[in-house]
Amino acid sequence: MTKLEIKGSWNEIKGKLKQKYADLTDDDLTFAEGKDDELLGRLQKKLGRTKEELRKEIGEL
Repeated sequence: MTKLEIKGSWNEIKGKLKQKYADLTDDDLTFAEGKDDELLGRLQKKLGRTKEELRKEIGEL
């Protein structure tokens, strides 16, 4: 999933992630253009997955 695709459907993806991982907050899922690595780092720390695993999971939502 490209940055543009993520940005375009981010609200939908954010809702699905919050449903799947109840401990994620809006602050954890704040996405600003150019901050995708920071977002993945937050998710990586909170969920204990690699960035590639997270990219794949987000792409499958």
